[in-house]
Amino acid sequence: MKRFEASQIRNIGTFGHGGEGKTSLSEAILFDTGENSRLGRVDDGSSVMDFEPEEINRKISISASLSHFEWDKHKFHIIDTPGYANFIAEAKASMRVVDGAVIVIGGNSGVKVQTETVWRYANEFGVPRILYVSKMDVERADFLKAVEEVRKAFPSQSVVPVVLPIGSQGDFKGVVDLIQRKAYLYREDGSGQFDLKDVPEDLKGEMDRLREKLIEAVVEMDDRLMEKYLESGEISNEEIIQCLRKGTIERRLVPALCGSSIRNIGIQPLLEYMIACFPSPLERGPAVGKNPKTGESEIREPKEDGPFSAFVFKTIADPFAGKLNLFRVYSGSIHADSVVYNSKKDVKERVGQIFLLEGKKQKPVGFAAVGDIVAVAKLKETTTGDTFSDEKRPIVFEETKLPLPVISYALTPKTKGDEDKITSSLARIHEEDPTMMVSRDEQTGEILLSGVGQTHVEVIVERLKRKFGVEVNLSVPKVPYKETIRGTKTGVIYRHKKQTGGRGQFAEVHFDISPLPRGAGFEFENALTGMNVPRNFVPAVEKGIAEAMQSGVLAGYPVVDVKVRFYDGKSHEVDSSEMAFKIAAIMAFKKGVQEANPVLLEPIMKVEVTAPDENIGDVIGDLNSRRGRVLGVDSRGNYQVIQAHVPMAEMLKYAPDLNSKTGGRGTFTMEFSHYEEVPAQMSEKIIAQAKKDKEKEG
Repeated sequence: MKRFEASQIRNIGTFGHGGEGKTSLSEAILFDTGENSRLGRVDDGSSVMDFEPEEINRKISISASLSHFEWDKHKFHIIDTPGYANFIAEAKASMRVVDGAVIVIGGNSGVKVQTETVWRYANEFGVPRILYVSKMDVERADFLKAVEEVRKAFPSQSVVPVVLPIGSQGDFKGVVDLIQRKAYLYREDGSGQFDLKDVPEDLKGEMDRLREKLIEAVVEMDDRLMEKYLESGEISNEEIIQCLRKGTIERRLVPALCGSSIRNIGIQPLLEYMIACFPSPLERGPAVGKNPKTGESEIREPKEDGPFSAFVFKTIADPFAGKLNLFRVYSGSIHADSVVYNSKKDVKERVGQIFLLEGKKQKPVGFAAVGDIVAVAKLKETTTGDTFSDEKRPIVFEETKLPLPVISYALTPKTKGDEDKITSSLARIHEEDPTMMVSRDEQTGEILLSGVGQTHVEVIVERLKRKFGVEVNLSVPKVPYKETIRGTKTGVIYRHKKQTGGRGQFAEVHFDISPLPRGAGFEFENALTGMNVPRNFVPAVEKGIAEAMQSGVLAGYPVVDVKVRFYDGKSHEVDSSEMAFKIAAIMAFKKGVQEANPVLLEPIMKVEVTAPDENIGDVIGDLNSRRGRVLGVDSRGNYQVIQAHVPMAEMLKYAPDLNSKTGGRGTFTMEFSHYEEVPAQMSEKIIAQAKKDKEKEG
């Protein structure tokens, strides 16, 4: 394959809210640059970038997909990313490795929730961006109104139109390039072919106005050119582009373009501005990491003759083709049929072929150097977030912090005996989707699948069936309640006596039972004096208590935070045995707990909710209605962050409720904090339900 210098490479991604036309834009680019022979469409399932069955069925992007193309002596790697909240982690992982972000918004819809999210990601990783206003052919599409909305939403950067639409809605037929002062007039056959014409008379006034504003914005990037402009009132097109490039790379300016990807209008000017304004890998500066042995900071300059370093940002798991690891090369180079050092895991991996991806297709290239985004197959140890480096000059790049799961479901296999298969298959899926978590609740015994949202979990279940042939049922997980005591009961005596002919059973135990502080667990005190109970039976007594604690007297939940003092008892030299003392201990414990004011405990979660300023009252009111206790509220830009303690039982279905209260702009995380006593009225309901469930099982 043709080799390109790093200065001729552009690594770009399409980002934005779901349904705004990111994938359609990628498809139009691949068609117009000759990488694809037909214009792929999301609606009819012919898209190159959306190729997974789950994506084709839902007509949305679920995974980031990679392709490449050549245009005007430059090589592009392009990543098309999902824009729906459930899959936005893919956009964040991709933003980490690109050098330019094309932020796509609809001409009729403007800034939406995930527009804000991806803009924030671009700020986090310092990525220059271009605004592309799509769907200019649809009803109510308004380029300048959309640009103004972006300006208001993100005032820290100056958004500057560099084109002007020709026509609108159904009559949209092209764009005027404000710098070149030329009109791109497109054919109506979707071929992407156009004629370069003079600007229509009726647009010249608006073009001059916007061009003047553009020049005023860009000359601020260069003091010398600003002086020249103020003195003469004019600068050359080359100088305008030079300033625009400087401002974009420094993230002070955001060039704005528009088009219709479905009708294949406006793509070529976008390609030209991506070359003109986005940095090459050389201009993005060095990559920063740490030496895994010393912990000292390390940098890697983007030089092909430097030590090799690369970051693995995505993994694709396939039960037939094996695993594909996608990585971005930051320094040095790598050849096929070589050995690569995984510095994060301190292992060597053998690399077979190196591939460029074209959606689901793989194109062998045999070589990758600075700036390349490529894939390798069947590495044994490597997973997402790992770093490749020169073994003699090791470096580890920081992992991308991805959104945490917020919703959990219990999984049960539809086919008996599939439990082990579920666990191993989900482990494979986790390799390509680190935002899903699988765990087993030790108390309830349930396999728990946690995801970023309802659709995320449903897609995982679909993949489980399609890729690994495992079908499961989903249900709301059981809340792991526990039981404890409020009071102290002294002098609990239980005698176990059984005579069945021949050798009988006899054991008597005397206990004091008292509560412990919350979270203390269980304490057993051997306080025997005298010889009423032989000491070799003490372990059996402790074992019996431990067994009895597995199922409490109220609703059968485990008992915690209890101390048992074993201070006396009686034995029989023939009929006493370990089993007899174990049974006596179980019965004595249950009797003592019953008489020591038993209560139910529930898990309390530490919850952090981030919501827009205008929704904060509704969110706090909702948390209060869930028996939550707000601990504090902090400001974060136009958002408020609420810290609260909320019972787990009230949070099982919180995600959709928060979405509806905040228009999809609220997010939350939660983790276990501690146990607290259940209010009496609720306790009665839980106990009654537990008894019903036991009767059904019985």
